[in-house]
Amino acid sequence: MFNLFNTTSNNKLQEKMINDNTSRITLSFYKYFYIRNPLLFRNNLYILFYSLNILGRVYVSKEGVNAQISIPKDISSYFKNILLNFSNEFNNIIINESIDNNNFSFWVLRIKVRNKLVSDGIEDKNFNPYIVGTYLNADLVNVMFNERKSIFVDMRNNYEYAIGHFDTAININRSRFRDQLKIIVKELEPYRNNNIILYCTGGIRCEKSTAWLKYHGFKHIYHIKNGIIGYVNEARKKNLPIYFKGKNFVFDARLTEKISEDILSFCQQCNNPCDTYVNCSYSKCHLLFIQCTKCSHIFNYCCSSICQRKINI
Repeated sequence: MFNLFNTTSNNKLQEKMINDNTSRITLSFYKYFYIRNPLLFRNNLYILFYSLNILGRVYVSKEGVNAQISIPKDISSYFKNILLNFSNEFNNIIINESIDNNNFSFWVLRIKVRNKLVSDGIEDKNFNPYIVGTYLNADLVNVMFNERKSIFVDMRNNYEYAIGHFDTAININRSRFRDQLKIIVKELEPYRNNNIILYCTGGIRCEKSTAWLKYHGFKHIYHIKNGIIGYVNEARKKNLPIYFKGKNFVFDARLTEKISEDILSFCQQCNNPCDTYVNCSYSKCHLLFIQCTKCSHIFNYCCSSICQRKINI
């Protein structure tokens, strides 16, 4: 019988990926649409993706689908058709190709059913998530970036913002999206009459954020189409200036994608300029933090001397 869940250890999966010569590209996509039976949808999608040697992380809910995946390059030219044949709801879906296409972004396929695509903490039954802001392509992003009346707002977590962002962008300084939405209306109240441009990694968080602001009476609400990934890819294609600086944080094995040479953050141990994220080597800690090469050697990739001592016990 076909197994609908992975049963192989991470170590074996990583080893398999290292020895796999398949040429891959990393993609992301999301779409809000009603799914009556998310578990059935999830199981059928798992069977399809598994058969195509697709790896990655996919969330399914009654709201729709949110996916970050690594696919064999030889199916990339017709991957949209694969999705459309699976469900008509994928019609007109926009798929983002990674800025930095490293083969080793994922080594396992995980598809999970969730209550919501993005954990937003919104319980207001009158809220309509489908009344969203106006999309901006890269050309208009650059025009509005240079306008005094425009306010850019970063809807990513504070650790994502730390290593890369648009200059002057407001950081809604929280580590969870649901906590950002609790304060965003108050934080942006002084700018109610400005053009407010929200952005995130691929678009899904800022889409709901724009709906939340419009629900609270904000009129001039915009969001960058397909997020940072879409903006950078389009700007490079059109040879436009790129105003995003530093690195884009991604939720896979790569952790980051370099957009510019600017280093905006600092090693959390020596405070020297650095934008390299690592996880603490002490497995019971596993803290995600910024660490320079010098400190990684001193602390053995641990976040502190305490964890360093524990790892050697």
